[in-house]
Amino acid sequence: MILRIKTSAELPYSEVTPEAVYRSRRDFMKAAAVGVAGAAAGLALPSTACAAPQNALAPLTAKKSAFVVDESVDPLNTFEQITSYNNYYEFGANKSDPARNAGRLTVKPWTVKVDGLVKKPGNYGVEDLIDFKSLEERVYRHRCVERWSMVIPWIGVPLSAVLNKIQPDPKAQFVEFETLVRPSEMPDQASRFPSMPYPYLEGLRLNEANHPLTILAVGLYGKVLPNQNGAPVRLHVPWKYGFKSAKSIVRIRLTDKAPKNTWQELQASEYGFYANVNPNVDHPRWSQKTERVIGKLIGGSTQPTKMFNGYGDQVASLYTGLDLTKNY
Repeated sequence: MILRIKTSAELPYSEVTPEAVYRSRRDFMKAAAVGVAGAAAGLALPSTACAAPQNALAPLTAKKSAFVVDESVDPLNTFEQITSYNNYYEFGANKSDPARNAGRLTVKPWTVKVDGLVKKPGNYGVEDLIDFKSLEERVYRHRCVERWSMVIPWIGVPLSAVLNKIQPDPKAQFVEFETLVRPSEMPDQASRFPSMPYPYLEGLRLNEANHPLTILAVGLYGKVLPNQNGAPVRLHVPWKYGFKSAKSIVRIRLTDKAPKNTWQELQASEYGFYANVNPNVDHPRWSQKTERVIGKLIGGSTQPTKMFNGYGDQVASLYTGLDLTKNY
């Protein structure tokens, strides 16, 4: 169990994000003022250099959230660790490739198509889809299916707020997410990984999508998302393996049938639809009983994997009666 609920008064920014940007309250307040103006002027989505250092990214204003981890158990990873160790195959297979190659991606303007079983379909700008005046900072664990993990201070909104805005039809049972296809700016779509079935697709049951923990993220560490982390908008579902959290989303579709996610399409025996973090269900090629924490453990040390990534008290009821071995 790693989720600890605090009141706003108990949650100083210095505790949530101990990067230098938050060490001076005066500097933070200046950044907040700029962030409000930037969001209003449409500056929250820079068009270049999202692989740049943190201070080159536009600031965002986010309210304190009750969703945090116990930092005595799960210390936050640094901005450098979060932005330089990524899986984003459109920009390369090595963990350092996305940071090196993602700067060429243009993220402004950006449109998200909303369609399917929904009452308010259309093409939405990110600023129209997400209320930038209601951003929250959520400090979540992030667990990769490859057995490594991080702790990340995302900035975003509950996905449920976006779904309430677009109004799913009563027949809708699932939400499908489609990611960007742009080989001219995402070179490995056309070179090293042309066999990948693009666009990258992911999906959630509607009750998973509406869960309070599920967010659409537009930033981290007080700034807009760097390109390599899924700019300008990405999904994050903290109790599932990272591949479920689609990056650079360009389409949200409501449907009455379970969408088949990309990795399930490639290898269904290894990557199921649910992808809940589960130490009792091994990947066919490696154990999931332990994980390696980036930046915390050295020398090959590991720590035990928590069921549902430690969020079991909040999400286990979603799967009552479901065989999580068969439905992996």
